[in-house]
Amino acid sequence: MPISPLGLATLLATAPLSPATTTATVPTSMPTTTSMPTTTAAPVTDPFPERAGRLGGTSCPETPLIAGGIPRGREYLQHAVKCLDQAWGAYFGTAGLRFGKPGARFFEESRGSVCGVPLESVDALYCHRDRTLVFTLTGRWIENRTDLYPLKIAAHEYAHHLQALTGVHRAFAAAHRAAPQRRAAELKRRFELQADCLAGVFMGSVRASQARSASDWTTLYDAVRAAGDDGTERVSHGKGANRVSWFRRGATTLSPAACDTWSAPPAKVS
Repeated sequence: MPISPLGLATLLATAPLSPATTTATVPTSMPTTTSMPTTTAAPVTDPFPERAGRLGGTSCPETPLIAGGIPRGREYLQHAVKCLDQAWGAYFGTAGLRFGKPGARFFEESRGSVCGVPLESVDALYCHRDRTLVFTLTGRWIENRTDLYPLKIAAHEYAHHLQALTGVHRAFAAAHRAAPQRRAAELKRRFELQADCLAGVFMGSVRASQARSASDWTTLYDAVRAAGDDGTERVSHGKGANRVSWFRRGATTLSPAACDTWSAPPAKVS
């Protein structure tokens, strides 16, 4: 069932927000293509207005993850965040929305916790409390990689910042708190799949500026699919096929307004 904007608005004043949104680790698999429903109602009315159009193309050639045998993950991600700031700042200006850049923190080792989340359990996260992107610089998600997956992770976590700026996160958190367990899990998937779609919007908008082939994108779709909930106890991010489908939707339409996962039928967000 789609979220009722009126019902969510009633809950906003009473429910605390969850502090962080996390991204889990990856393997690989092949994607499938799924047609998407017409969007009708997001939890916040018109958070990404159609009148703002598509995300404008931004020049964002990747910097090397390794140079001279030395890992350059921090530099890679700092450059990615600058590109994301530029692209989404321009879009928010066109849409007449208030924009603010997120903070960013980088950790050489996955020790301790940030925003209440143990770093050893995640690759990256967005801390809603501090409006800060948090990246670990170790692990399979970024070390010795040659594909686009690290950039996708950065774009996904940045999408959670966009959800915070537009009020989507606040509405989601209120509904999530009030819902029974099964419904809460579905709401969480809708939230995460919207972030996948918005990450696709950005990735598609910078594609022309990157020295990447069609096979690089196929590899990326493989990695996105493999990061799904399939075969795990997790039910929070969606099946691999649905993660790919929403990410591909964003990358092909370049339209943030097309990322309304909230009114999609349950099968599209399973």
